[in-house]
Amino acid sequence: MSGYNLQVKTAGFNYRVLIEENGLSRVGKSLRLLFPSTRTLLISDRTVYNLYGEVVLQSLVEQGWQVEVLSIEPGEQSKTLDQAARLYDAAVEAGLDRNSPVIALGGGVPGDLAGFVAATYLRGVPLVMLPTSLLAQVDSSVGGKVAVNHPRGKNLIGAIYPPGIVIIDPLVLKSLPGDQFQAGLAEVLKYGIVVDSSFFYWLEKHIIELLKAEPSALAGAISGSVKAKAAVVEQDEYENNYRRVLNFGHTIGHALEAATNYNYYLHGEAVLIGMFAAVDMAETLAVLNDKQGGRIRNLLDQILLKKPPAGLTAEAVIDKLRQDKKRREDDLIFVLPKEIGEAAIMPVNDRVLIKEVIENYLNKH
Repeated sequence: MSGYNLQVKTAGFNYRVLIEENGLSRVGKSLRLLFPSTRTLLISDRTVYNLYGEVVLQSLVEQGWQVEVLSIEPGEQSKTLDQAARLYDAAVEAGLDRNSPVIALGGGVPGDLAGFVAATYLRGVPLVMLPTSLLAQVDSSVGGKVAVNHPRGKNLIGAIYPPGIVIIDPLVLKSLPGDQFQAGLAEVLKYGIVVDSSFFYWLEKHIIELLKAEPSALAGAISGSVKAKAAVVEQDEYENNYRRVLNFGHTIGHALEAATNYNYYLHGEAVLIGMFAAVDMAETLAVLNDKQGGRIRNLLDQILLKKPPAGLTAEAVIDKLRQDKKRREDDLIFVLPKEIGEAAIMPVNDRVLIKEVIENYLNKH
């Protein structure tokens, strides 16, 4: 794709999402036009930095940036307050001021961690997102949710802090492992199922090409996802109501991640399982008719479902559900599809049903 430029406009923020092949090699120039500072902190995980760090660093240095580079270990274990403190120290030592951007290069973990630091250092400095995983490109880099984990739950400490710019380079997906690519596709399908019916029909038509990572299909999936995400965020930036539809699959998905100590499921893998469970619940509760449910399930079936680890029980998952930050007092809140492109956000108090849909997954494998 030659380029796709989208403005995300909310009551408090207006920022650009630039989808451009080889965009990482032009980061320095793009940022020079936006920020008056010459100092920046570049945060990445070691794996991603080894692949793309030098390209980004060279682009920045060529435009006169003074760059402090700090790498973290890949994985959710790096999203902690201790790691954030380490980044604050690096920002102070680098002399960052309130006009100095923090740059996140990588997937959801560097983005969440760097975003949390940018939101809280000096009460807020500019944030630049350079997402390199499909999941980050279509979901976590847009919308401003940033956070670190707490021992009792994922993303319990965070903020809504939109980036100054998001630069998405689709070419980096060539280096993405197959399981991470499939995990990202789960979030792509989410937008068609609960936000945009026309995107759902496009996905049905192009899912085979998308699974093969054909460039034209990938371009359409990324731009369609970003457009859908932006439309939701513009209506409800702070997740007071409508934006919660984007939690489709996440209630049980987050519980699966927590029950396995965040070291078994990729985020998108867990969300995919949660989406299947939500479809089952919606049909049982007569929120969704069987015909549309079957159509949604057929699309989800195109992505390989990860088997549960040995010993995982429904009780362990339910225990983590009780700690879900989306709950209201004792009510568990689920996003259930009503029809293709529309969802209901509702409490589900039928603990027997919740246990049943979890056991359906556990017993299938």
